[in-house]
Amino acid sequence: MCFTYTIEPPANSLRLTGEKDGIIEIGAKNGILYLNGSLDWETKKVHRLQVEALNEKGERVKGPFSITINVEDINDNPPVFSQSKYYGEVRQNSRPGKVFMHVTATDRDDPTTPNAQLLYSILHHFPSPYEEILFQIDNKTGAISPSMAGNKYLDPEKQADFLLVVTVKDLAGMSGNAFTSNADVAITVLENLWKAPLPVFIMENSTEQHPLSITKVGSRNHKKPARFPFIIDQNGTIYATEPLDREEKDSYVFDAFAKDNYGEALARPLKISVTVGDMNDNPPVCKRALTIFEVQENEIVGNYIGTLHASDMDQKDTLNSRLQFRIVDQTPKIPIDNLFIVQKETGQFQLSSSSLNRRVASNYSVKVEVSDGVFATLCDVWINVIDINDQIPIFEKSDYGSLVIPEDTQVGKILLAIQANDADEPFTGSSRIIYQIEGDQNETFRIETDFRTNRGYFKINKILDYETSPVYSLTILAKNPEPLVSGIQYNSSSIAYVQIHITDVNEAPVFFKDTYIVDVFENVTVGTFVTSVKAYDPEGAQIRYMLISNSRNWLRVDSYTGDIYTTAPFDREIEKAYIVQVVATEQSKESRSSTAQLILHLKDVNDNPPSLVKNSIFFCYPLSGGEKIEIEATDPDEHRLYPKFIFSLGGGETIQNDWIVHGFGVRRAHFSPKHPNLQKMQYSIPLKISDNGNPPLQGNVNLQVNICECTEDKTCFVPLDPDTSRPTVAMAVGILVGVLLVIGKWHSEMTQPDCNLC
Repeated sequence: MCFTYTIEPPANSLRLTGEKDGIIEIGAKNGILYLNGSLDWETKKVHRLQVEALNEKGERVKGPFSITINVEDINDNPPVFSQSKYYGEVRQNSRPGKVFMHVTATDRDDPTTPNAQLLYSILHHFPSPYEEILFQIDNKTGAISPSMAGNKYLDPEKQADFLLVVTVKDLAGMSGNAFTSNADVAITVLENLWKAPLPVFIMENSTEQHPLSITKVGSRNHKKPARFPFIIDQNGTIYATEPLDREEKDSYVFDAFAKDNYGEALARPLKISVTVGDMNDNPPVCKRALTIFEVQENEIVGNYIGTLHASDMDQKDTLNSRLQFRIVDQTPKIPIDNLFIVQKETGQFQLSSSSLNRRVASNYSVKVEVSDGVFATLCDVWINVIDINDQIPIFEKSDYGSLVIPEDTQVGKILLAIQANDADEPFTGSSRIIYQIEGDQNETFRIETDFRTNRGYFKINKILDYETSPVYSLTILAKNPEPLVSGIQYNSSSIAYVQIHITDVNEAPVFFKDTYIVDVFENVTVGTFVTSVKAYDPEGAQIRYMLISNSRNWLRVDSYTGDIYTTAPFDREIEKAYIVQVVATEQSKESRSSTAQLILHLKDVNDNPPSLVKNSIFFCYPLSGGEKIEIEATDPDEHRLYPKFIFSLGGGETIQNDWIVHGFGVRRAHFSPKHPNLQKMQYSIPLKISDNGNPPLQGNVNLQVNICECTEDKTCFVPLDPDTSRPTVAMAVGILVGVLLVIGKWHSEMTQPDCNLC
């Protein structure tokens, strides 16, 4: 936002007061009203200010003048659902479109604009057993109802629960820039209580008392209905009708009504909340039927082995669900009993003795009692004693020789299979082998291990380059993920060697940059040096350069050096960014080439004079005095802050005496007659319009001014030329021929026989 106020003597500065909120300011000397921050419609919709003119002593000489700034809303707030998750129930066979629940969202933007116009839709539907969606949503109100398919297929015996993901968009969902929010909707399908009865049989001439009950419409489901375990008597006492189960339902909320003998409510219903207290009536449950741990036979005493997990359905974080663990049995009890301990509160297992020996016992079965203070459950734990890592990997061969491969071999290709073996227990960390490569600082190669066989596959990991590294002399180490036991070390048996020779392949030239970006003024002279692009050929061949996509032929490139020069004047108003492709081609039999991009950002200079947006206006005759019309100027050039135009009259003394132009703002001026004595005719008024560029440019334009008689709606009345209001001879002949053709066609249609009667 930017407005300019004119300072006229004796004033020499301006002062702004009112609801500035630290955002709206005015230049005391230049009169520019500006923002130094962002306005926010949601915070304040209208700012009321006053501006006053001050003299050199700071005394007010004019004003205050009122300023009202109305803030226009932009779409900067996403819609928000009233709940993150909604719950609803719908009856089986509900009619299509019968609303059973609503979702609601709000948007803080201006409700009178599209910014806050919301559109609802169903994004996902879980599960989705049919091709057709079972629910629908009113895109304006958020009302959810069964669809035609839902009326047909919803059945609680087949699928009782559904989850919808509902989306709401602002901007009425009509823009890709709309904000979006989602919410989950959980829907439970209930049985249809309105069902046709079974066929009815009635004996004729019945002598029983009438009216006679013959059947009942409604549910034929003879299952026990969902129970409601509370009743209320006439005194208002509420009773529980049966024992409650917290694990089945931990709370109830219901309403109590007071009604008179006619069923009319005597007061508002009272909301009753019942919380079911927990008692310890559930035993602990082991998470797994069998929990398995591994421990090395040389494991240090006290080391963590694993955690036994169990749970309790009683209320969480209470004594009823507090679990305590205790080992009650270890099998076998060799070499000693109580080899393991379990943390009483956490179920964590630790080693209590250094007596493990895999040759004596390779596994143990441990029974653990898990108790909640009332109930106890036995959980089974199986502990495998694994071999210690006292054997090193040994390569089948220590030298894998030399390999010769071209530099364009694909990344990921297997070059070699290597094999080492380990005598420790199979399929443990002690026998698993990991291969490492030494002498490959850039990780050009990698080895992947098949842990079923410990075979290693030597692969290319990065693009090869003969010019950078033609030969690799590599050392391969075979190690275990488990540390070796004390006193055992890797030796030469765990080392192998391989040499890789890379052969040269002719490659395309390589640019030092993929994209060259240059800023240049649009008025540089033809032949000006712009930049230099450089490429090299990996094989050392000479390179030649050329330009493609040089659509305006503004540039040329020196084919030998890559220097780029201008060949024609630039025009930023046509192209702000001029993009060309530079091709580098090697001088060889293959003539391989590559391409880089040059982006030329043209910087503006003031090379376009201002002009009028509209070059014709009119005044109604006769003039009454005081008329004025707003005219506006434009300029395609860029200006550092904003364009400001100065308007003045051209022409001789007559024009100066008859017309006046007075600029206001930065782009506009008022144009008006100086007196009411001007004749009814067309005038061509020369105007001078100067911009604030550096250096400034002046545009000389002619404003066409028509002083004319006006209609009631204040537009120029243009009388018809009498000579053009009558038809010419040629027009009369044309009309006559057209009439004759219509008559002839009508007669022909009337005389055609009816083929169905022939």
